[in-house]
Amino acid sequence: MKPAVIAAIATLLLVSPGTMAQEGADSCEPSLLAASYNIRLDTAADGVNAWSNRKDFLIGQIAILRPHILGMQEVLPHQRQELEQALSGYTFVGGGREDGRQAGEASPLAIDRASFALKASGMFWLSPTPEMPSLGWDASFKRVATWARLKRRSDGAALLAMNVHWDHQGLVARQESGKMIKNWLSRNLRKGEAVILMGDFNAEVAEESVRQLLGGSDGLVDTRMAATDGTIGPAISFNGFQPFPDGGELIDHIFTGADITVRRHGVIAQHENGRVASDHFPVVALIDLPSRRKLPACGRQAAFSGA
Repeated sequence: MKPAVIAAIATLLLVSPGTMAQEGADSCEPSLLAASYNIRLDTAADGVNAWSNRKDFLIGQIAILRPHILGMQEVLPHQRQELEQALSGYTFVGGGREDGRQAGEASPLAIDRASFALKASGMFWLSPTPEMPSLGWDASFKRVATWARLKRRSDGAALLAMNVHWDHQGLVARQESGKMIKNWLSRNLRKGEAVILMGDFNAEVAEESVRQLLGGSDGLVDTRMAATDGTIGPAISFNGFQPFPDGGELIDHIFTGADITVRRHGVIAQHENGRVASDHFPVVALIDLPSRRKLPACGRQAAFSGA
């Protein structure tokens, strides 16, 4: 994809966080960009799509989009090290699924330090024994949830962010993972704290494992359906390294609490000379947190080109 086209995609979603903060600091609260990205683990079995051949493209995507909150999946230790070095403005939290520290794939959160102060973070396993490395139910692999309590620097708004990677084969595991996360949020979400849940759920929203998280008085909101300015991109997030997949499913999602206003949702189906950066497209959502400064959200004027 030509650089001009890449820039147009980024501009369509938002201007840079620094620019938004400057434009809206005195009169409105800038919108935030949340992103979920399964970066695909590094394996020689991928051949021409191995990490070494696509990491610069993938890191470049993130650098252009500049999400304020980024949840990633399938991140091996050396991939995380390269991402942390390249994305120096972010704080990474969340350990590997094999030991909670370095071993195995991680589902880390990357937090833009200029926008948020990290107050606390942790992780747990999606299993009957969430405090220890463990395989849950009929899952094929150990699966984890990573969380972070954040305080927005501009106004002190509180946010609880969570990133997950559910099992791709275990239907019971996905169902139980949904129950566990719903219960965990009900116990741990604090008064006045907004919530965002993102990740690779390996399920469409119609599956009961996901649907149980949505709707009702205490349920979450699907940003794709709630976006006031609509959604861009295909209704597919898994691409199998195909830039133009013939079919597929939207299995990567961003959900929020009902008190968050969703401006726009997108699946960034970007390619570079017929190659994609991962076997998943990144999924993004432009959102407005409840502001403690009682300022209106900047909305389209500061967040979208030409608005």
